[in-house]
Amino acid sequence: MAYVLLIIEPTGMRESRSPAEGEALYRRMEAFSADLKARGLLRVSQSLKSDSAGVRVKREGGRTRLVDGPFAEAKEMVGGFFWLTCESRAEAVAIAAECPATEWATIEVRELGVCYE
Repeated sequence: MAYVLLIIEPTGMRESRSPAEGEALYRRMEAFSADLKARGLLRVSQSLKSDSAGVRVKREGGRTRLVDGPFAEAKEMVGGFFWLTCESRAEAVAIAAECPATEWATIEVRELGVCYE
């Protein structure tokens, strides 16, 4: 079964770290990714830039509306993800609990599947 672990970070957290702190945390996440890959569980992982570099796209009344980040109403942002192949939800949850990001973020575990079920 395929699962995505979404790293849900508080907005502004990245800016509160020094560059050295941010790089150290990133290296820990890279090591976590390398371990998952060695175990044959990781399909892909990627960090995402801050929501300040993002844009939201929405269609309303036949018109496209764009809102550039940062998004004032947002208290959290998706900071990255891991796409895994696991035997079960329990395995995906156990892997999420191993993730270093649990120290500063919430890990949301989601199974891939159709959106109408």
